[in-house]
Amino acid sequence: MQDNGWNDFEIGAMLRSFDGAVSDIANTQQEDRAYSSSNSFTASVADWRIEKPVFNKDFCIDCQFCWIYCPDISIIARDKKMVGIDYDHCKGCGICVEVCPTNPKSLLMFIERADEDKALTEWPSKEEK
Repeated sequence: MQDNGWNDFEIGAMLRSFDGAVSDIANTQQEDRAYSSSNSFTASVADWRIEKPVFNKDFCIDCQFCWIYCPDISIIARDKKMVGIDYDHCKGCGICVEVCPTNPKSLLMFIERADEDKALTEWPSKEEK
């Protein structure tokens, strides 16, 4: 692919997500895919995030709502189980927290510089209804 800046592309130009032939992409882990240089997966886009989601596996029911609704594919799941967050691509939108159905939520937003281990100690307890 020619190394153009965003302003150099023709209107309607097609940017390919992957280099080379793509087969069985759904069963290839994100980190093993041959992303093209025009794909945002190859760049960190989290520099301006002011809040980040923190994951508490003790409350997760592996419903996969966070994975389904994340607009940036920042939820890392293996074998239909949530295992973490890709902070290089998470923009801090909080959609994952909004769709989490657990009580308390297994994902909560904390300030960007928050220590994750400390955040886990501050997790709320179950709310009685």
